[in-house]
Amino acid sequence: MVESHERLPNFIDIRKYINQTLSQIEQLQPDRFELTETPLWRSGRPCGMSFCLHGPRAVRLTAVWETDGNTILFYGSQGERVQRTHLAAAPAIEDCIASAA
Repeated sequence: MVESHERLPNFIDIRKYINQTLSQIEQLQPDRFELTETPLWRSGRPCGMSFCLHGPRAVRLTAVWETDGNTILFYGSQGERVQRTHLAAAPAIEDCIASAA
């Protein structure tokens, strides 16, 4: 599994990084396929965001941004974890949910 560290100060940068990384996993062209995001909640409070890249032939690649540990976990099309990225700086999840809506 690949481990990396990134500084992504806003939601646009996080989304772009996730799109590029998921595309690289299956050797897809970045920004060619739809990327959706869904807020994750724990006890009524946002705790992260789930991303899904909808590739060709029903291929689904996912990433989960877990805000407590400020980590993004990337999963391949078979559901296996392939990469972990630690964020040195990231925006507040509440700001991201507002801009994703």
